[in-house]
Amino acid sequence: MISISHKAKQFLILAIKLLIVVGAFYFIYEQLATNDKLDWNKFIFLFKKNQSVGGILFILFLSFANRFLEILKWQNLVSSFKIITIGEATKQVLASLTAGIFTPNGIGEYAGKTLYFEKNKAKKIVFLNLLCNGIQLILTVILGTIGLLLLGYTFWVLVILALAFGFLSVAFFTKKIDIKGYSVSKFIEKLNKIPKNIHQKNTLLGIARYLIFSHQYYFLFIAFDVHLPYFTLMATIVTVYFLASALPSFQFLDFAVKGSVAVYFFSLLGVNEWIVVFVTTLMWFLNVVIPVIIGSFYVLNFKPQWKS
Repeated sequence: MISISHKAKQFLILAIKLLIVVGAFYFIYEQLATNDKLDWNKFIFLFKKNQSVGGILFILFLSFANRFLEILKWQNLVSSFKIITIGEATKQVLASLTAGIFTPNGIGEYAGKTLYFEKNKAKKIVFLNLLCNGIQLILTVILGTIGLLLLGYTFWVLVILALAFGFLSVAFFTKKIDIKGYSVSKFIEKLNKIPKNIHQKNTLLGIARYLIFSHQYYFLFIAFDVHLPYFTLMATIVTVYFLASALPSFQFLDFAVKGSVAVYFFSLLGVNEWIVVFVTTLMWFLNVVIPVIIGSFYVLNFKPQWKS
């Protein structure tokens, strides 16, 4: 086995840190600078027309609340085996978000969080991160399906319900089948080992985060002079979020994927394409780019817990 000197190992870790941070900033710049659908002149005109210090602070507060609730969710889940502070949870969530920005569906986020714990806790951390993201996925599917129903897409609602029934049936009849040490029954067993109060808090925080995130979308559309009935606008927002989340994507392309789906659905309601693109881009900038910039600081100051 080839042994690596301490200095060489330090240099390798530094190189990886810099690669993650530089890569994150490069992808962010590329998406903002090369998107020909972003008409900055229209944006500046509308911003000057509707600018409000109170409105800007309110939108920024929603971004803070959205990410803070995610931090509280992570702190709550980790408390199932270890108590960590808000500061530690913040570091782990934002650094892992930065690490996962250019990996498919944020897979790098899972790996990033494991590095903050002992090596023998890696599987547990991946499982807890699955629960952290899983509650948001469940809420996205449920509310997105309701959104489709409110918009009149009954056929697609029936298709989703049929797929859900089929998935649950397969899971039930194959729950004891073990594939490389993994099975549905073992997954349920792991779920049951976590105290109910932690599951309940995870669910409540997930609901609060979903409501804040979706209403930030809503208020941004209002700021861009889109005045549609509340339930129509919210039904479209949750539908877009649901369908876009079902598509494989990278974090740095998140706004492009959501934007393309949003343009289709909002165009049916008569909303201008450039407004949809800008709202989606702003949501991405406020809820991904800013946290990634902060997370870059934590990545550069990261000290791995794994021992060789």
